[in-house]
Amino acid sequence: MKVYRIETEEEVDGRWIAEIQELPGVMMYGETREEAMARVQALALRILAEMMEERLSEATTFYPVGIDAAA
Repeated sequence: MKVYRIETEEEVDGRWIAEIQELPGVMMYGETREEAMARVQALALRILAEMMEERLSEATTFYPVGIDAAA
């Protein structure tokens, strides 16, 4: 199982930003550190699911198999 590290930082305006650097573009803000972390985790899960779906569709080929009614 791959483990992703969430980096957090408090901005000057008091908001928190959470980022997963291993996943480009996966960065979210929140009013609290916990909110930012929950949001970035949700985004990461969506991104990872899309990546898995894309890889599966590229690596999988389905062949129709007919059932011979005369058999």
